[in-house]
Amino acid sequence: MLLEVRDLHVEFDTRDGVVRAVNGVGYSVSAGETLAVLGESGSGKSVTAQAIMGILDMPPGRISGGEILFKGRDLLTMKKDERRRIRGQEMAMIFQDALSSLNPVLSVGEQLGEMFVVHRGMSRRDARAKAVELMDRVRIPAARERVGNYPHQFSGGMRQRIMIAMALALEPDLIIADEPTTALDVTVQAQVMDLLAELQRELGMGLILITHDLGVVADVADRIAVMYAGRIVETSPVHEIYQRPAHPYTQGLLRSIPRLDQKGHALYAIKGLPPNLLRIPAGCAFHPRCPLAQEICRGEVPPLFEVTEDRASACYFWKETLDAR
Repeated sequence: MLLEVRDLHVEFDTRDGVVRAVNGVGYSVSAGETLAVLGESGSGKSVTAQAIMGILDMPPGRISGGEILFKGRDLLTMKKDERRRIRGQEMAMIFQDALSSLNPVLSVGEQLGEMFVVHRGMSRRDARAKAVELMDRVRIPAARERVGNYPHQFSGGMRQRIMIAMALALEPDLIIADEPTTALDVTVQAQVMDLLAELQRELGMGLILITHDLGVVADVADRIAVMYAGRIVETSPVHEIYQRPAHPYTQGLLRSIPRLDQKGHALYAIKGLPPNLLRIPAGCAFHPRCPLAQEICRGEVPPLFEVTEDRASACYFWKETLDAR
């Protein structure tokens, strides 16, 4: 197994109290596999990724429990220098806002080449040549002529390709893509996702794709983990979750996707609002919004029940949810 996250807990100290952002998350990714992590804003998807990468702001954040095993070694017990060597070389991250993630006063060639200067000890000249190769690899037209351009001189889609090139620079074993298609139109979204899938197949790397959009992952993910209020509420192979979701929250997300055969109908919306992470409801955090909620849901946190050998749902009434689809 390439990556295993076990019972991870992350908290943030605020003026109003302790925010419990991640509450016992566990998932795994193998080499060559794509895991999509889905959920609304505030569900803990990105915080989990930041904890894996070791870029969590501490303080105010803190990892209060759990393990993050990368190639069998716990990242949380490593020394800072060792963790820093792994970051970039063996695991990398693609951030959701390319314009704010890229340095506006350095050319894209300098930013891409820096990886080779720092980690490979290359000269600036050789690093610039590698930057051109990377830009060609992610299909940026006229890469040799544009390597000296600055981020603002590229379109949103091209900037996202540059972020992908930066993550791929040292051919890591694992890439975490945090909302890589945010603010892009649907055509460019498809191009970016196709590029990521093609490069993953070429390099055989593991990929964690963080998104709130079920439509984005249908054709690229192998498995899906759905998060709500800092917990995993369902895991499943990608095609099974679309056909028969086993958690009411997943069912609500699927019903919220616009469909061509429902033109003129109002879009479905899950009632209520995501919980305040300062005061997560007792029992199942989804019960105030759940149409199936009963007394047991208000008092006890449901474990992940085994639905099939490769599926699980954190719902006491997962059988009823399957039957309702």
